[in-house]
Amino acid sequence: MLYWLTALSDGGDFFNLFRYITFRAGGAFLTALLFGFIFGLPLINVLRRTQGKGQPIRDDGPEGHFVKAGTPTMGGLLIVGALLTSTLLWARLDNPFIWIVLFVTMSFALIGFADDYAKVSKQTTAGVSGRVRLLLGFIIAGIAGYVAALYHPVELQNQLALPVFKDTLINLGYLFVPFAIIVIVGSANAVNLTDGLDGLAIMPVMIAAGALGVIAYTVGRVDFTEYLDVHYVPGTGEILIFTAGLFGGGLGFLWYNAPPAAVFMGDTGSLALGGALGAIAVATKHELVLAIVGGLFVVEALSVIIQVLYFKRTGKRVFLMAPIHHHYEKKGWAEPQIVIRFWIISLILAMIGLATLKLR
Repeated sequence: MLYWLTALSDGGDFFNLFRYITFRAGGAFLTALLFGFIFGLPLINVLRRTQGKGQPIRDDGPEGHFVKAGTPTMGGLLIVGALLTSTLLWARLDNPFIWIVLFVTMSFALIGFADDYAKVSKQTTAGVSGRVRLLLGFIIAGIAGYVAALYHPVELQNQLALPVFKDTLINLGYLFVPFAIIVIVGSANAVNLTDGLDGLAIMPVMIAAGALGVIAYTVGRVDFTEYLDVHYVPGTGEILIFTAGLFGGGLGFLWYNAPPAAVFMGDTGSLALGGALGAIAVATKHELVLAIVGGLFVVEALSVIIQVLYFKRTGKRVFLMAPIHHHYEKKGWAEPQIVIRFWIISLILAMIGLATLKLR
């Protein structure tokens, strides 16, 4: 919205700053951060009053989690609110990729909110049916994938770009939209599975968003893409503003989610943020790089899949408990130890993902 202040510029004054994506990204970060600090405590107080017993704790979960009973959930509303406000304020609203990413984020936030509300109101760990959540997620992701393909350059439409291999494209044709659905829905659910310890999910999401923001800015500038020899996707640079808002809103939320958490993000936050990461990857043609940058989420999801399939086949378990962060809890690792080590792993993976821009 503030971008339109450039109409008041003569090319050499303060208003000219609003032309620069990096300046507006900084504004989005600060706006989201202040939003989190200003509305964090009031939101938590409202959630405490309205939710009563807070988020239900699984009976079969780690023993140490029962002390968290009574902690309110739906804290993702703080992140989503900060993200929406900062993006609408600082991004160019005539950019289709901004609306695609916002559409996925807000739609998945609504699914997560319905799930959280069902759990809290009924005081059960079973919320909205998994099939309903998946069906809605498929529809949302399918729409986003289809529209994103329409705004990709003709030479990149329905193509899968491979990291590292220069000029290598795989034509997916009609399979591109199903592929986009897998990326977006898979990312949303992987982040959802990771959100099991205080502060565990939000920092890796912020790290992944930061890396994807750099990628979006890079592939949206023709001079950078020519130098790095990556595919140019006009308009994706604006996504940096979205990711900056996500980073700021995430920090504001982490202030209250740091151990011991005063609030959980719930499915409202985890599904929204995971969906956002997937949508950014589809928009920037870096779907496979997301698997590297968000490698922690991939491992968390795979640990659940492996556990379920192996148990059905043999009646035995590969991990003491899945997702894998619970496995390490069962092995005696302290919660902060698991969280910080997983943060470190996320940062390493993000650096590897960014390195694919140069390794051609």
